[in-house]
Amino acid sequence: MRGISRRGLLGAGVGAAAAAAAVGISGCGAGGGGSDGAGNAPGKGGKNGSGDPAPGKVEGRPIGDGSTSDTGKQPNQPDKPVPLEPGQTPPQFVIFSWDGAGEVGNGLFPRFLELAKDHGAGMTFFLSGLYLLPESKQSLYRPPNNRIGASDIGYLTDDHIKQTLKYVRQAWLDGHEIGTHFNGHFCAGSGSVEKWSPADWQSEIDQAVKFVTEWKTITGWTDLEPLPFDYRKELVGARTPCLLGQDNLLPTAKKLGWRYDASSPGGHQKWPVKRQGIWDLPLQAMPFPGHGFEVLSMDYNILANQSKNTTKGMPSRYPGWKKQATEAYLAGFTRAYESNRAPFYIGNHFEQWNGGIYMDAVEEALKGMAGKKDVRLVSFRQFCDWLDVQDPKILDKLRSLEVGQSPAGGWNTFLKSA
Repeated sequence: MRGISRRGLLGAGVGAAAAAAAVGISGCGAGGGGSDGAGNAPGKGGKNGSGDPAPGKVEGRPIGDGSTSDTGKQPNQPDKPVPLEPGQTPPQFVIFSWDGAGEVGNGLFPRFLELAKDHGAGMTFFLSGLYLLPESKQSLYRPPNNRIGASDIGYLTDDHIKQTLKYVRQAWLDGHEIGTHFNGHFCAGSGSVEKWSPADWQSEIDQAVKFVTEWKTITGWTDLEPLPFDYRKELVGARTPCLLGQDNLLPTAKKLGWRYDASSPGGHQKWPVKRQGIWDLPLQAMPFPGHGFEVLSMDYNILANQSKNTTKGMPSRYPGWKKQATEAYLAGFTRAYESNRAPFYIGNHFEQWNGGIYMDAVEEALKGMAGKKDVRLVSFRQFCDWLDVQDPKILDKLRSLEVGQSPAGGWNTFLKSA
């Protein structure tokens, strides 16, 4: 399937302004309308599920220099998941995630926070630690096997860092998950993350955590509100740059107690397995309308097959490309929803490639999925919460279903025999 390529996920290196072109987000929160097919009602705002919006300022216990704080249990979470009962239809999980999670003045971070709120969706925001480090302080970054301060995605302006802090804060209060996309996004050459050792990954993670938990000391912006979470506890999963380097990341992730990794270089729409004790949740091959091959479920890979890696293709083709991108997401969703109910993972960046058509496509796709029976729009962490309470025999049975394969005799018969 030539539409799927590890090297095709160079999202952070595309565009004239790398820092702007590569910004992406991911988060977690409440599920879609109705129950999830396992007796779990969707989460609704407020710590008590009242539906009240999260306040702008939340009191908490400062951690370290006050860059972060412990504000207690995260608001806007769904009810505690419960195991599937024998013969019960599994939910259709959809996880929208965003690589980078920086706001660069294009309004995309708040746009998708609002969209998520409107449709009860949870998302995962893979925050790049470098997006909280001012360029004037770049010497603080010591990337493995690269020069001091180097980065293939550039640095944000001070104003954009402050905006990023604002929306990361809001994302967590809205119930979304804050993961990591690490820092410098190195995908090529001798310093590529593909060649990093477990110790290199440990260094990169330690620095990413430092930039998130010590931004007040680093920037001197002591008058700004802290992030309302303990990042060392919040951080339980990641996606690597260009989907490279997972093999050597996993031992470090396991040591840190992470629960999942979303860095596999391309999977199929099947129920997941664990690697080294960690849930392996890869981007997936999905139907690509008009082609005889499938494409990876990420905005950049669609672009790479439409405009040949340029972010400014022929404007006359934008409407057709947007329609094709939207239909690809919906085709992937429908194939799972009407067959094996495998979770569907979608990755994006906060970008304006080809006139912003991919942002419009993912919005239209989300709207086409939200509210359907049994559909749960959740974060990776919330999905892991559900997986971890299921009967292993049920999960094994679900894994036996191939891409697009429906359960023989229907769900009642199929899972009753697990």
